Parts: sequence; structure tokens; C-alpha cells
Amino acid sequence: MSAVARANWLALLLPAALLAGAWGSQLIAGLVPCEMCHWQRWPHYAAVVVAAFAFVAPERNRLVLVVLAALLIAASGVIGVMHAGVEYHWWQGFTACTAPVPITGATAAERLDALLKAPVVRCDAPQWSLFGISLAGFNALFSIGGALAILGLVRRAR
Repeated sequence: MSAVARANWLALLLPAALLAGAWGSQLIAGLVPCEMCHWQRWPHYAAVVVAAFAFVAPERNRLVLVVLAALLIAASGVIGVMHAGVEYHWWQGFTACTAPVPITGATAAERLDALLKAPVVRCDAPQWSLFGISLAGFNALFSIGGALAILGLVRRAR
């Protein structure tokens, strides 16, 4: 398998695995993501799509798409660094993290009731950590490390 093909597979599987972990922690473990957690997911969604397109793209465009996917993965890692910094109180957060509240199809009383029952999800308090590293920290490590590995494989291919 060529270095570009390995980079393409890594650009597809890494964000897919990180998204599976994020959704698993949400749906199975019951962790409620904050707003910054969601921000970290968006570049991974895009990276999966771009990396998938790279498999069917003409050879001359494949390299560009793999690099773009790597940059998207790195962007999620940078957001993860920002989020981890907020969690460690190295700097202040960028948003007031709030839980989603239904807006459409609900009366004012139903919206107020939903707001009062909604879990308080703060960006500056990690819900889970391992060895002192939060999920945002792990996303930063895996995303930035993976993006560098993808770019290294691309460089080797050139």
C-alpha cells in the first residue's frame, strides 16, 4: 500500500473513530457534550467526508483532499487544545456553555420546564478524565498527532 493510500485511510479512520468515541460517550455513557465539545466534532465530520471523496477522486486530486482532511483533523485538535485550556483554567472560555432547550412546538411553560430540567453542562469542568487528561485533551492529542502523521505520510509520498 502506498504512503498516500495509508494517509488516506488514516484521514478517514481517525476522525471516524474519534467521532464514534464522542457519540459513544454521549449515547452509552451518558456524558452530555458542551458547546465546545460540539465544536470539536464539526471538523471531524468534514474530514470524514473529504477523506471518503479522496478514495474516488482522480489520482491528481487525491493528495490535495488527503491534505485538506489532515488540516480539518488538526483544526479539531486546535479546538481541543482551546477547550482543554478552558477546562484547566489556563484561559477563559469563548462562550457561555448551555444545554439545548426545545424552542419550536413547545409552550413557554414547557420550555421553562425543559430549561429547569436540562443538565448544566459547563465547558470549564471536564465530565471525564483519565490520568488528568480530559476528553478534549485526548481529542487534541489524537487529532494533532494524527494530522502530523498524515502529513508525514504525504510528504514521504512526494
